[in-house]
Amino acid sequence: MQDYLLVIPARYQSSRLPGKPLIDLNGKSMILRTYEKCLEVVQNEKIIVATDDERIYNHCLSNSMNVLMTSDSCLTGTDRVAEVAKIISAEYYINVQGDEPLFNPADILKVIDCLKNNKGKIINGYCSINNKEDFFSTSIPKVVFRPDGRLLYMSRSPIPGNKNSDFIKGNRQVCVYAFPKDALEKFSSQVNKTSLEKEEDIEIIRFLELDYEIFMIELSNDSIAVDNPEDVEKVLKKLSNEN
Repeated sequence: MQDYLLVIPARYQSSRLPGKPLIDLNGKSMILRTYEKCLEVVQNEKIIVATDDERIYNHCLSNSMNVLMTSDSCLTGTDRVAEVAKIISAEYYINVQGDEPLFNPADILKVIDCLKNNKGKIINGYCSINNKEDFFSTSIPKVVFRPDGRLLYMSRSPIPGNKNSDFIKGNRQVCVYAFPKDALEKFSSQVNKTSLEKEEDIEIIRFLELDYEIFMIELSNDSIAVDNPEDVEKVLKKLSNEN
C-alpha cells in the first residue's frame, strides 16, 4: 500500500466546455499542463489520470502520463477517484482537478504535510476572495468554516452574506482534496447525488451530508478554474504574462 496516490480525474463530456482536458493552451493540453505541475513536487509513479474517454486515455499515453480507464457512470470526479481506489491501494488519495492548469504545486506539498498530523481526516483547500466579481460568481464555490477550520458549508451563492448584499469578505474553494480510503468507499456507495450536493453542484457537500467533517487549509490563490471559454482566455493571458 502506498501512503498516498495523486489522482487527476478527467472526463471529456462537459456541459459548458466539451473536451476540456484536451484544450490547447499555448502548445500543451490542459491535462498535460496539470500533470506537469504535479510532477514538480511528486514522483511520477504516484500520479495517475483517471478518465472515461479513449481520446484522453490515448493522449495521456502518447505524452508519457500514467492513466487509468474508469467507467462512464461516475457521478462526480470524486466518484472517479473512488473507482481508482478500488484498483490501486493507498492510505490517502489526493484529488487534483484537471481543469486548473496553473495551480501552485506547493499546495500539494502543503496538503501532504497536513496529512501527517491529521490521519483519517478529509482535507480541502481554500483561499481568500479579493474581488466582488468572484464573490458573486456562481462558477466559484464559496467556503465558510469554524475557527478550527472545520467546514460549515460551501455554496455557489455569495456566503457569508449580509443585509446589503455587499462584498465584504469571503473565501473560495481551491480544488485540491485529500480523502482516506474508507471515506471514498462510503462516498461512492451512494447511488445518487445527495440533496444539497445536487442543488449546489458541489461534490464535497456529499461528505457533509454523510456526516463527515472536512478540514479546510489555506492554500495559494494562483489557480484559475476553467469552467467556460472566458476562463480559457484568463489562463492564456496569464501564460502570456509568464513568458
